Amino acid sequence: MTEAGFIYTSLAFVFRAAWPGSDASFDYFFTWDPPHSPWSSFPSIAFTLVGYLATIFGLRAAFNKGILTRPNPNSRQLKTIFLLHNIALSLGSALLLAAIMEEILPIWLGKGFFTAICAKESYTGTARQLYLINYFFKFWELLDTVFLVVKNKPLTGLHVFHHSATAFLCFTQLHGHTSVQWVVICLNLAVHTAMYSYYALMSLKVPCPWKRMVTTSQIVQFILDIGIIYFATYNYFVSTYAPAIPHFGKCAGEESAAVFGCIIISSYLWLFVDFYQRTYSKKAPAKIQRAAIVAAEKAYQTDGLATPADQEADYTAAADRKIKS
Repeated sequence: MTEAGFIYTSLAFVFRAAWPGSDASFDYFFTWDPPHSPWSSFPSIAFTLVGYLATIFGLRAAFNKGILTRPNPNSRQLKTIFLLHNIALSLGSALLLAAIMEEILPIWLGKGFFTAICAKESYTGTARQLYLINYFFKFWELLDTVFLVVKNKPLTGLHVFHHSATAFLCFTQLHGHTSVQWVVICLNLAVHTAMYSYYALMSLKVPCPWKRMVTTSQIVQFILDIGIIYFATYNYFVSTYAPAIPHFGKCAGEESAAVFGCIIISSYLWLFVDFYQRTYSKKAPAKIQRAAIVAAEKAYQTDGLATPADQEADYTAAADRKIKS
């Protein structure tokens, strides 16, 4: 087993010191030990995601029917919550990205990229624990949808599917012990670092020049994901079932996890390309495109409650209104 790096060791020390419970409870929560550890069994993840869907749609119905009173979107408390949410996820994503790369880079530089994405030795105990933290992040990010409902924003199929499917994707890869998963995780963390920082700045009414780059980077992320995980999956199946066909070697991981990962990431690419085309479609006149985007951005700057979910909700809704008008 490789020795844990400085970033990981430092973060582990800080989190353990700040943990409100006992050392035993800390180890229980941050150790992947299915089916005993949190969200490590199928019933637990299924129950959580069903609860997520029931919560967001039930909450929206309760607000719309007047059963619950929608909070004032201009309240200082809500603005502070959304701002802290974005800042924390941006910083957390950056630190987690740095810790994973600190673990993987020595393998990559020392033994090559194929070893880094396919060999069992790249799936270290430290890496698995970092992947587990990334998995927990996906449940935290479900709050994006709750914020949409609180702000009375439309819920897009892209947003709801992406958030729920990503949590389940992380679950399958942890169970499948896929060595290549660090590629998908790191690209996602890099995008989230930029994305959540973008919305934190928007909440503070600080102009950001990279609005379109946020969606573009997500599409590039999925293209890179597909290229690398398809390559790893190809090598797994060929080395296992048709070794006479040219390949580089065997890739570690379970078949079901590899296939599910390919399907989900491919669906993400299709959905985000469709979103990008609808948002920045060349079929619509440039003035309409610009008016739709400006309308959404003005909403951010007015209420100061920007979160990543707003990009899908407001840009799409504004573009649809402008094109139909």
